[in-house]
Parts: sequence; C-alpha cells; structure tokens
Amino acid sequence: MTNKDFAVFDSDSHVVEPPALWERYLDPEYRTLGKHALWRQEGRTGAYLKVNGDIFRDKGNPNLPRHALWRPGMDWDAIGALDPQIKHPATEGASDPLARLADMDAMGVDQALLYPTWFAEGFFLVRDPDVAYALARAYNDWIADFCEVAPQRLYAAAILPLQDMDFALEELQRVARIRSIRAIFIRPMFIENRYLNHPYYDPLWAELERLGITAAVHATPGLWNPEWTSHGPFIEKIKDRLVQPIAPGGGGGPFAGGSGGAGQTTTFTGATPLGHPMAPILAHWLDNHMFVASALIGYTVMERYPAMKAVVAHGKASWMQEVLEKMEASTRVIPLLHHYPVSTEPEEMWEHGNVMLGFDAEERMIQKLPQDFAAKVVWG
Repeated sequence: MTNKDFAVFDSDSHVVEPPALWERYLDPEYRTLGKHALWRQEGRTGAYLKVNGDIFRDKGNPNLPRHALWRPGMDWDAIGALDPQIKHPATEGASDPLARLADMDAMGVDQALLYPTWFAEGFFLVRDPDVAYALARAYNDWIADFCEVAPQRLYAAAILPLQDMDFALEELQRVARIRSIRAIFIRPMFIENRYLNHPYYDPLWAELERLGITAAVHATPGLWNPEWTSHGPFIEKIKDRLVQPIAPGGGGGPFAGGSGGAGQTTTFTGATPLGHPMAPILAHWLDNHMFVASALIGYTVMERYPAMKAVVAHGKASWMQEVLEKMEASTRVIPLLHHYPVSTEPEEMWEHGNVMLGFDAEERMIQKLPQDFAAKVVWG
C-alpha cells in the first residue's frame, strides 16, 4: 500500500482456530471431552461443527471457505469470479500470525483486534461449565501466543466461560495480565436462559469496569445453533423455502421459461452466487445488535457501570439512531407500556457513555451523519 499519514486500526478482525488449539493448548485431560463439546472438522466431503456431540453440517459451499476466503488484492469482482466447482484454500493469515502481518502490511493496516470464529459460533452452547473453562483457557493461551509475534500490532478479545460466573471471573483475572488481551468477547444471546441485562452478569460488568478491559459484543449468525440463539437459523430456513420450481416454459409469469421451450422449468433460488448462506448477511443487524443496545442502555447496565468500555461490532452502526429514537419516544409517550428502569435519558447515555459501534466501510448512512457518528464508531 502507498504511504499514508494516518494510522489504521481494524477493530473487527478474525482468526480461524486451528486443530493445534485442541491438540496442543487444551489440557491433556480435557482433549477428548473438548473435542466432544466443540470441534470443527473439514474434509473432502465438506465441513461440520460439533457442539455437545451433535454434528452440524456447513451450509455453505465447501469449496469456498466463507470464513477465510478473502486475501489482499481481491475485490468484490474477483471474489464473484471464483469458480465454486474448484476447491479454494483458506488464507494462511487466518491462523498464522506471520502471514497475518504480511496481509496487514499489504492492506496498510497497522493494528488489529482479533475475534474468534468457531468459538464465536459454538462455544457458548457448550453445556459442561468445566469443559467450557478448559476450552476458554486453551483459546486464550493460543491467541496470546498468536499476538505475541507482534505485541504492538496484534490484540485479542479473550473468551470467558460465562456458563459459570465463578469460572469466568477467574479466567478474567488471569487474562487481564496478558498484554495482548484488551477485550472480552461477548456474544449477544441467551446463555443458560439469561440475557445480558440479567443480574447474573453484574459481577462481570463490575470487574470489566475496574480492570479497564473492553466488553467486545460481537454477534454471530449461529448457523448451526438452535433458533433461540440468533435469527440466523430462521433466515436459512426461509431461504431454503425460496428454492422452488416455478412453471413450465412458454409463458405464465415473469419467472416462467419464456422462449426456452415447452418442456423447460425455471427455478427461483434464494441462494447467493457463492453458495454463501444468507444469515451472515442479515442476522447480525436484524436482531442481535438492536436487542443488546436496548438491553444495555434501557436496563441500567450502562447507567450502573458508567466507566465500563464497550464496543458493539460486526453489525453496522446506523441503526443506533432509530433505536434511540424509539426508546426516547416510548419512555415519554407510552411509559406504562414501554417502561425502562433508567433515570438517565437513553440518548444521553449513548452520547456520554464509553460505547463504540463497529461500522462497515460501505455503510453510506454513517458518511451522511458525521455529526452523530464521527466520535462513536470504529472501522472493522
């Protein structure tokens, strides 16, 4: 990249957890249990995620690794031109720190905050808290070694076993001493039937505030998860129902065969050109981010822990204005129907709170409202 006179920080970058995480970093006594609780397998016939012993097949095209397909020099046209019938390798920078640094140099990225991929998708569904604790330690040790290759450039969001708050706080104390750990990855979903506004999480918010570590809220499509974790599985169900035969050729509507002959049948499909699931495109900002913003702002978390730093990543940012407007209107016009137990105006908490939103480079609304977002968004 050409010389630039500004620093670039990627606030939402991802790693792909390699088999070595389970085989070398997981405590030996937990390696069998760990692979039963959470494991990603890729082979010639496709890929799957194992969670609590259940197998979930990857919905995408196995030839196109959606999680690590892009590499420096590729644009949208180049990605669209990839032949889905040919196996394309994942970029090495997804799992190798030296390759990652080379990619960052090519893109002109100076520093990055790294999030998990497979742990984001399945870790918080692990039922055994003891095994979850072991898996969290393994991930955090692996990502710490990853970042240690360039400690001034690579930073990480650690994983906590939120299935058990005592375990989570113990691990938080441990990772707080690791210089590359600057945030804690939090997936906005019901964990053990508790959402983020539940009092169960209060010790976590208090300790994050005390330590000055950021709560990095990052949704995931939840493609292999139960529907109650995300809109992702529901979106995929709808997409699958969009794949249907329309009509024989020779007329009969805009999707009919037209001039193709009387025996032709046309199929309308909701599948995207790369065989990419639709959930990663839609699920994040359709539910997770609006829900978590309402929960943190409207249900006293930000009010009670005003010094806690938080970032809500990977779900665009322009929706925040609508969420705030709706909350303000609800508290003033119909407070009996929409009661939020906060004494501070939602917009005031947003304006003065330590909360940032991640935005996409092509998010045009952010460019049009610089006075609202310039100091509250980070690229990633």
